[in-house]
Order: sequence, then C-alpha cells, then structure tokens
Amino acid sequence: MNRKHQIILIVSTLGLTWLGMMIVHEFGHVLGAWTSGGAVARVNLPPFGFSSTEYKHIPHPLWTVWAGPLFGVALPVIAWLVAMLCKARFTYLLRFFAGFCLLANGAYLGVGSFGHIADAGNLLDLGAAAWQLWLFGGICMPLSFLFWHRLGTHFGLGKAKGSVNPSHTYATLLLLVCVFFIETLFLFI
Repeated sequence: MNRKHQIILIVSTLGLTWLGMMIVHEFGHVLGAWTSGGAVARVNLPPFGFSSTEYKHIPHPLWTVWAGPLFGVALPVIAWLVAMLCKARFTYLLRFFAGFCLLANGAYLGVGSFGHIADAGNLLDLGAAAWQLWLFGGICMPLSFLFWHRLGTHFGLGKAKGSVNPSHTYATLLLLVCVFFIETLFLFI
C-alpha cells in the first residue's frame, strides 16, 4: 500500500481533468466557429479559473456556442472508446475524464440555464429553448455517473486499499505539470 501514490494520482487526475475539460470545450467552440465560416480572435485558457473563446466574427453564433459543450463531451467519449478498443492500460483515466466532461458540460448548460450563466445564457439569448439545455444536462449528468461507476479501485479506493499503478501516477502528474505550464505560457501570448 502506498497512499502517497494514491493521493498524487487522485489530485493529478482531478487537476488534469479540469484543465483538459476546458481545452476540449473551447476546442469545440473553435471548431464551431471554423465550420460555420467564422474566425477566432483568442482562446483564453487560464490554469486557474474558467476558459473562454473570443471571436473576430461568427456567422452562425448558435452553432458556435452549442459546439463547445457538444464537442466537449463527444471528443472525450471518443478518446475513451478508442483507448478501450486498443485495450490501453490507462483507459480508466480517459473514462474518468469523459465522465467529468459529461458532468461539467451537462451541468454548465442544464443548471446554468436557470441563472443565464455564460454559454447557457448565450444559447438562450440566441434562441435556444430552455428545455434543450435541460435535455442536454439531463442526458449528460446521469451518464457521467455511469462512466465513473466502479472506477474506484483504479484510484486505490475500496478493495484496492490504496494500491495504484505508480507509472500511471507519475505519468498523470507529469502531464498535469506540462498542461499547466503550457496554459500559463499562453496567458502571456
């Protein structure tokens, strides 16, 4: 049993998951802008706080705003499916990431619609119906818990009694440090 590895893996996974979720969400907005003939001025990815995308022009703003949460859940799920098909040992980390992206994006729109928050407010202002945001949240949020079901042992919880894969622990920590460093550099560009 090595609780140090367990704690490092859990904390690194949570930090990396947060940063990664913002990256795929904003990448979705960028794809939405590009596929509709728009142009992106800047993507803000602060290592602490919330990300955002600024546009030069967006001919189809409703699609561009929807693209963030749609690609923000689809890309992580696809990455997990590919890893699962390839029988990668780190599949559980991508499964956790996909579950987190489902929960975050689902809550962002579903719950965010009540307070007219950020993308949810923008979608409502652009003509999306509140029920569409609730439906998205109502599908994504429960699905996230299905993704997380029975992942605890990989993180040293329950019967695993603190035992985790040390190579996954340090690879996750290294990836977190790299992503954090890159996002911090982008603050100055």
